Amino acid sequence: MKLSAPVYRLKRKAKLLSRQEKIPLHQALDTIAAQEGYPGGWSLLAAKHSASASSAKLFRRLEPGDLVLVGARPNHGKTLLSLELAAEAVNAGNRAAFFTLEYTAADVEERLDILGAMRDEARSMFQIDCSDAIHAAYIEDRMAATPRGTLIAVDYLQLLDQKRETPELSLQVRSLKEFARHKGLIIVMIAQIDRTYDSAAKSFPSIEDVRLPNRLDLTLFNKACFLQNGEIQFHTIN
Repeated sequence: MKLSAPVYRLKRKAKLLSRQEKIPLHQALDTIAAQEGYPGGWSLLAAKHSASASSAKLFRRLEPGDLVLVGARPNHGKTLLSLELAAEAVNAGNRAAFFTLEYTAADVEERLDILGAMRDEARSMFQIDCSDAIHAAYIEDRMAATPRGTLIAVDYLQLLDQKRETPELSLQVRSLKEFARHKGLIIVMIAQIDRTYDSAAKSFPSIEDVRLPNRLDLTLFNKACFLQNGEIQFHTIN
C-alpha cells in the first residue's frame, strides 16, 4: 500500500497531532497509521515500509554459509523482515523456507500478502513448515537436499529451547551453523529481545539484549540486524 507521504513526513504529522490534541505521541502515530490504511498501528506501517526499503539492501549483504540473527521487541517487524528476505531470495531465483513454531501457515501467507513482495510465480520456490517438532535436526533433515543459496528463516530462536527431548540450544545453533556452512545456505534466526531493553537509553537493541533462557554463545552468528521503530541496524559479528 502506497503512503500519502514519506515516513519522515508522517512522523512530523504525528508530532503535530500530538501537540494539537494533547495526546501521547504513540497514540498520534497509531492514528496516522490508521489513516494510511494500517489499523494495526504505527509499528506495522513502519515495519512494512522499512522492510520494503531495506530488505533488498540487506539481502545483498548476506552470503551462503551465513548464520544471521534478526532481533527486535514484539511488533517491531522482525518476522516481516525475515519474510522480505525470503521474498528477495525467491525473486532472485533461489529457494526459501520459513520454519515457525509461532504462526500457522495461514498467518504466514497473510503476512506475505500484506508485504506484496513475493511474485506469484515464485511462490512455488517458498515453503512453510509449522510442525511442532521443529528443532535443528528436523530443519536439517527437511532441507538436506535443498540447493546452495537457499534462505531458511527460523521463527524463533528461543522456542527451539522449549522441549526437554531436544538438544540444548547451544548445540542446536552450532549444528545449524555447520549445516549452513557445509551446504552453502543462509540461515536467518528470529530472536526475542529481553524486556529489560530500554529504548530511551539505547536506540537499538544489541547482542547483549537478546533474551536467553539458557546460555548461548551468540558469536556463533556471524551477522545480525536489530529493528526498532521501523529502522534497522546491521552488524557483522565476526
